[in-house]
Amino acid sequence: MSDRKLLMIPGPIELSPAVLTALKAAPPSHVAPDFIEIFGASLELMRQVWGAGPKSQPFIIAGSGTIAMEMAVANVVARGQRALVVNTGYFSARMAEMLRRRGVEVGEVGAPAGKAPSLEEIETALDSAQQDGRAYDALFATHVDTSTGVRVDAQAIARAADRRGLLSVFDGVCATAGEAFEMQSWGADIYLTASQKAIGAPPGLALMVFSERALEARKSLSEPPPMSVDIEQWSPIMQAYEARKGSYFSTPATSLVCALFASLSEITAFEASGQRGIGPRIAAHQRCADGMRAAWAALGLELFCEPDLSANTMSALRYPDGVDGARLLAGIKARGVVVAGGLYPGRQDEYFRVGHMGHVIERPSLLAKTVRAVGETLVENGHPADVEAALATLRERVGG
Repeated sequence: MSDRKLLMIPGPIELSPAVLTALKAAPPSHVAPDFIEIFGASLELMRQVWGAGPKSQPFIIAGSGTIAMEMAVANVVARGQRALVVNTGYFSARMAEMLRRRGVEVGEVGAPAGKAPSLEEIETALDSAQQDGRAYDALFATHVDTSTGVRVDAQAIARAADRRGLLSVFDGVCATAGEAFEMQSWGADIYLTASQKAIGAPPGLALMVFSERALEARKSLSEPPPMSVDIEQWSPIMQAYEARKGSYFSTPATSLVCALFASLSEITAFEASGQRGIGPRIAAHQRCADGMRAAWAALGLELFCEPDLSANTMSALRYPDGVDGARLLAGIKARGVVVAGGLYPGRQDEYFRVGHMGHVIERPSLLAKTVRAVGETLVENGHPADVEAALATLRERVGG
């Protein structure tokens, strides 16, 4: 459509031609041989993208990232157990609420909006509970909180939990395939995401990988999860598809799985600087993020979060003094680009969010269109901004 806007929110995102082509086909049967091959191969590709071990179990479930969060919570902790949540925003708080509804006693270590607790604070919380005879059973953290753009040090947190024999669960919805994560080598137990962000597929799939330790945790629960999110129901289905055999518990979203296979194939085949795979793709996200943030600075915009905590996949940007947020977003949209408002409770009117992940990271023209739309709208609203200088800064870093 000629009036279609460029989607630059932190998910859903712009899709690649290969993914769009996969979506155009008629929905296949969930037991058709071709679909069984696609489903099984997608599970195998997930291990590559997640950096997961051969005995880990990937899951592809119809649903949102929230369903993936619920599935992680329900399968590793139960009523009466204790969990520590590293709270960095809206979605970390949602994880804590899910745990409480499960009957889990929740401790939280947090920080003001736009910041993250230090590793020392997290380790102190874990060790203090241990010394008091009330040790935590699991640790939950949001790798990148979409509400703020804050990225935690997932590697350090996972290893801190692993050293203490704790399960670690990471919400990677705004991080997976755009931020480094090595599930096996870091000792993480669950890494979950959704299909519509840096994975580069449409919304509608809950994706996660469980370690062997996480699979064992489900077997030792005092009460089972609801059937629809119970990995004891889903594991045989995933194993059957990976063995290239049809199976059934609940009908999979077949068209979305085909799109997922296309996106995972692109991710694992990504090439840059003579290298291939997830590593170069993460590096490309980093270059893109560096370029976009340099452009924002050239426009006189400030990040909502600490610069060293800023994610590869998105930017959270403060509204300049005197600039009305609603007018700014409307002006950007009028120039053909859609960005998102703030989301952190009580602070959402202070900033807006721009996604830069997936297909667009290697499309300098789309990045430039976004910077131009933001810059020109700032000028229109009375904020002095040198749009051409910002675009030149972007080109220096991402080309185009």
